[in-house]
Amino acid sequence: MKNLDLPFRPRRLRTTPAMRSLVAQTRLAPENLIQVLFVRDGIELPQEIPSMPGQFQHTLESVLGEVQKAIDSGVACIDLFGVPRDEDKDETGSVAWDPEGILNRAIRVIREKFGDQIVIMADTCLDEFTSHGHCGPLTTDRFGNTVVDNDASVEAYCKMALAQAEAGAHTVSPSGMMDGQVAAIRAALDDAGFEDVSIMAYSAKYASAFFGPFRDAVGSSLDGDRKTYQQDPANRREGLLEAQLDIEEGADFVMVKPAMAYLDLVREVADFSPVPVAAYQVSGEYAMIEAAAANGWVDRQKIVLEALTGIRRAGADLILTYYATEVANWLK
Repeated sequence: MKNLDLPFRPRRLRTTPAMRSLVAQTRLAPENLIQVLFVRDGIELPQEIPSMPGQFQHTLESVLGEVQKAIDSGVACIDLFGVPRDEDKDETGSVAWDPEGILNRAIRVIREKFGDQIVIMADTCLDEFTSHGHCGPLTTDRFGNTVVDNDASVEAYCKMALAQAEAGAHTVSPSGMMDGQVAAIRAALDDAGFEDVSIMAYSAKYASAFFGPFRDAVGSSLDGDRKTYQQDPANRREGLLEAQLDIEEGADFVMVKPAMAYLDLVREVADFSPVPVAAYQVSGEYAMIEAAAANGWVDRQKIVLEALTGIRRAGADLILTYYATEVANWLK
């Protein structure tokens, strides 16, 4: 058979592993990954999270080992979530800004041990700390409905961010989706002399079913949903607006959460954002991969790398993921 008269043969650039590596248009590196970690009060040994096999609620001692592993792998940042004892939760989530609260203690011991070797990011939200599981104190609107009080929540976030900065956090990450939260936190940090503490804003955070296993991870007390403050999964332009507002209010990073089902938002935010863009590969994404891999339905390593590369390809500079340290070691 006579060869086809083709002006282009794209397969020439796919012939060998070396050739494919040479022309790869998206690079995934340890520095792109942020390791998510949970620290729980009142436990003596790490507790595996049932719906997230391979992930643990850590003690103050065991979390130091995880941070060391992250540093050794080349990961540049960790994101910390605190899990308080049930008896420490209250209507306002006040243990969140208590210097002896579990999250602030964890920040402090990690900063004391590791200094500036790794960026210490702390989750700045109240849902883990409130007795009702919502992201701020509750109030009643003029129709008698129980709702989260936006402005009171922002005031609480400012206290929480200051406590985290005092403990040694390099970055605070308001995730409650309250209007005006970034501007208020920036002003509070600056007024207290923490101009060098950065803010990663959960800008386009959706009321997603993919968050399910996370509630298990943090021992959430939530009864109901967060649809009055997290975004409707049907809305695209609203996510772009939220990211733009956070940039205008002083966010140093903006985030889209979840990642997999919202890659269109990642791409569009990355196209206009003058600050780094993050995406969060959330608990449901992790759990689905682990379940499929455990059943032998997918190749675990290949699918994890493909999923993370897809998030990078969509435009994310940074990816928050439970796989960060493990993947960084694969990449090395």
